[in-house]
Amino acid sequence: MSAFVVNANTSAVSILLPAISEDTGTSLATLQWAVTGYSLVGAAVIVTSGALGDIFGRRRIFVGGLLLFVASCVLIALADSGGTVIAGRAVQGAAGSTILACGLSLLSAGSSGDGQMKAVSLWGAASAAGAAAGPLLGGALVDVTGWQGLFWIDAAIAVLCLPLTLRTVPESQDPSRPRSVDVAGTVLIAAVLVPFVFAVTEGAQWGWLSAPTLLCFAVSAAATVGFVVVEHRVRAPLVDLALLGNRFLVGASVAILVVAGCINAVMYVCSLYFQNPDGLGMTPLEAGVATLPAAAGIVVTAPLITRFVDRLGARRVIAAGFAVATVAFAVFAFVQASWGYGAFVVPLVVLAFGLGLANGPSSSVATACVTRDQVGAASGISNMGRYVGSAVLTAVTAALFSAVYTRQHTGGTAVADALAAGFSRATVGLALFCAFGIVLTLLVGRIRPTGPPTAAHYAAAAAAGSHTVPTQPTGTTAGTTAARAPGKPPGPTGPDGPSRHSGPTRPTGPAGPANGTSS
Repeated sequence: MSAFVVNANTSAVSILLPAISEDTGTSLATLQWAVTGYSLVGAAVIVTSGALGDIFGRRRIFVGGLLLFVASCVLIALADSGGTVIAGRAVQGAAGSTILACGLSLLSAGSSGDGQMKAVSLWGAASAAGAAAGPLLGGALVDVTGWQGLFWIDAAIAVLCLPLTLRTVPESQDPSRPRSVDVAGTVLIAAVLVPFVFAVTEGAQWGWLSAPTLLCFAVSAAATVGFVVVEHRVRAPLVDLALLGNRFLVGASVAILVVAGCINAVMYVCSLYFQNPDGLGMTPLEAGVATLPAAAGIVVTAPLITRFVDRLGARRVIAAGFAVATVAFAVFAFVQASWGYGAFVVPLVVLAFGLGLANGPSSSVATACVTRDQVGAASGISNMGRYVGSAVLTAVTAALFSAVYTRQHTGGTAVADALAAGFSRATVGLALFCAFGIVLTLLVGRIRPTGPPTAAHYAAAAAAGSHTVPTQPTGTTAGTTAARAPGKPPGPTGPDGPSRHSGPTRPTGPAGPANGTSS
């Protein structure tokens, strides 16, 4: 239930922004931070929250996440200004990432073998359902209760989850884990991302070579260097940098970053364009229904292609997915003010199909390319990448949309034509990111099948739009902390890795041993 609520809340917010803007008098350009702020905080916190759960008790930290989620929902629902909404969403980013990280870890700790995978499969299915249903639920609630209704309902459900968790879920922790937490790494991740997003969001207005823009980029670069230095020295690093030598993991994680960024960015611009009176002039409910091909399509598509991954290999499927998504975004480059919704449907369906092709296999590779005791670290890295992609690409797309619209409108172009031009240029940028994704498949390597997919693989593929779900039975830290096994060498799955049914894919190549033929 908690996974459904968190992901539904996350995917619904873009639909709510025009209503929030009208009610609070805050510009949509400013409210973009309600989306990117959530992802920025989530990226910084998701691994740390898993580490805190390992040390202090996963149920305890999970309950803390629920309480924080309730507080953030109440803060947003009572907000009378855009600044309060943005602040509440930032708090919600910390709460949501904590709930997802510790929730999955509790399931892994509470069972083993087939029982564990059944529980994880249900968690993945609930996560996927929430991500797909969010825009529709958000649009429906705006018309019935106002935009605040979503947050009141989410708060009520989270409150109901509290006694249920305390009564039915046993406490667990990892006594072998170092007791220190990499607070400096968490702060530095935020110091890398926040100035960078500020620069790409405001750079067009400030001037790309202006002092504020260059200062933001300089701070971000310095924080990146500081992060690397700190991670080499701390006892329990936020990210095991040795794993970044695994090109399969790096390629898969960057592919996940691109997919997450593209789907969140296109949902953002579609929700704004569809509801704008000079765009398609839809109501929030109509916009929620209209974005279903993108929101639900990627969730539905990913499990359907799981068998093709087993037959064709992940590299081919991921490359094909990015190629299809690139074509779909390229079609949007021709958007005109005269387009009705019917002209958007086919490209949205094709886009969802393409991103679904790329998304599921990328998440599978991220956890299948490491040894069993590195699965938690690998999923932590990929999940951090997912949050980073959502934040950065949404910010870049929003800035491009706004800059093109403003430039054309001030130049005398009609509002409807300026909006269409902004949508067009924004999607051109996303097409370039997807084209780059094709190149990433060179890093994924040759992938060989490891047996037919199970229910866990289908659920993991569906959930991959919001969280990496391991498809093999794991230890108690699966999917939580990227600080596991800091001394272990990176490389693809070896003799102690997944069994034949542990995942639909496994890389082979010079980085490590292969126990079968390559695809």
